[in-house]
Amino acid sequence: MAAGIALEVLAAGVSSGRVNHSESATVDAKDTGEGHGWRSTLGEDQFCACVPQGLMQPLSPAFIDQLRFNEAGLIPAVAQDWLDGAVLMVAWMNRESIATTLDSGEAHYWSRSRQELWHKGATSGHRQVVRGVRYDCDADVLLLSIEQTGDVACHTGARSCFYEDGDARTSGGPTALQPPTDACTELSRVIEGRRDHPEPGSYTNKLLDGGDNSILKKIGEEGAEFVMACKDDNAEEIAGEAADLIFHMQVALAHHGVSWRQVQSVLAARRGAPRRG
Repeated sequence: MAAGIALEVLAAGVSSGRVNHSESATVDAKDTGEGHGWRSTLGEDQFCACVPQGLMQPLSPAFIDQLRFNEAGLIPAVAQDWLDGAVLMVAWMNRESIATTLDSGEAHYWSRSRQELWHKGATSGHRQVVRGVRYDCDADVLLLSIEQTGDVACHTGARSCFYEDGDARTSGGPTALQPPTDACTELSRVIEGRRDHPEPGSYTNKLLDGGDNSILKKIGEEGAEFVMACKDDNAEEIAGEAADLIFHMQVALAHHGVSWRQVQSVLAARRGAPRRG
């Protein structure tokens, strides 16, 4: 079995651009020759499980057998947000917690202090639905792609446990420094910050102050410039105009109170949707 195993749960029951969680995506057993309804869509060494509500199907014991545990029978696991890639926390797992995680579809870790299985969020309600599992090239670290309930992974109330960047420790909490994410998510944070806390001379605030008339006019202009860049087939100009267009689209989203994460969720929900005729 290759070391690049990934399980990605695709959106189930997509209708009119919305996810219908009451329906599961159907997968023919003939696609795999097995009776459990798995379908290979990610290459011969990667597998996709299409099941209701994001729950993962159990993997064969061979998956766990590939892992290299330390002398205490543990392996570190990194929990990463399934949409923006933010690293949320690191914990330890053993064979039992991995098997329970794969079987239940929710993250279970091993508490070294209590020496017992730890169902993440069982007490706080901040559960982690597991969207995918991978292990690294040395098979001694796990990467869990998770959907974090409540958007809080840290016991302090912070989104991520990785919020410190100074010489002195802080108390974390909801106002703690946000974890690094993809460039578009970082951009949306800046734009929303300008919306909520205007700054003199800010171009973003000038657009927001002008409302739809100002913002939508710029989107039209940038869209036309993007089209012309594509027509000229200049890669550098295409990338630049695409960046301009995304920026102005995000200003419009912020103006209307639509988060970038909502857009990411729609895109994720459309993965695996029935093809249009």
